[in-house]
Amino acid sequence: MRVGACAGLGTKYLARQNSKVLAMIGSGGMARTYAEAIKHVKPIEVMRVFSPTKANREAYAAEMTEKLDMEVIAVDSPEKALKGADVVALTTDSLVPVIKADWLEPGMHINNVRNNEAGPDVLKRADVIARLGTSTLFADRNAPEVTTGSDGMFGYIAGNAEEKNKIPSAPHYEIDNPGIGTVPDVMAGRWIGRANDQQITFLNNQGTQGLQFAAVGGTAYNLARAKGLGHPLPLEWFTQNIRD
Repeated sequence: MRVGACAGLGTKYLARQNSKVLAMIGSGGMARTYAEAIKHVKPIEVMRVFSPTKANREAYAAEMTEKLDMEVIAVDSPEKALKGADVVALTTDSLVPVIKADWLEPGMHINNVRNNEAGPDVLKRADVIARLGTSTLFADRNAPEVTTGSDGMFGYIAGNAEEKNKIPSAPHYEIDNPGIGTVPDVMAGRWIGRANDQQITFLNNQGTQGLQFAAVGGTAYNLARAKGLGHPLPLEWFTQNIRD
């Protein structure tokens, strides 16, 4: 199970039932897993992909056309990708918003990877917003030498005060509000999801930090060792050159 499955779950419960057109912003590892998961839960027939590098978006389109057995079209702007789309997937590592509220159309559903991919204008336009889950790890963001970046991540940054000020700051978005319902809340009826086909819905695909994957993997590994199953695997098998 990968993070794309979470986007698929959000799409299943928040997108229109007969969603056929997918807009993909980004062409890396997340863009691949998101596309697979979304096509699994909705009858997607066409996907349009935008990535700033022409070669990357065209390579993605060729690969996913064959892999998903559907039409995948590379376009030269994010606005063209969103035109007429039922589902929008934001799968970038951008530090600034990659779509605009003016591009949204009634009935769209949007999934993100990082909370800065959609600015306040997009969130204001959304009729329904939900979160994947709630983070369970916290850190003191006011500690000396800790700088918070524009995507909400934080770290120890080297350099003088002038250099640190060049790092994009992290504004508070409504999407960070812990009062927003989660996908499990939507599934259980505790948070109102899509009520009609004209609403714009948004899933903030963040909050669980991926710890569930490590927990399940660790349990499976320990059970296999206890039963004498399997054999050691070379570490290099688990390295890869794309974000996924």
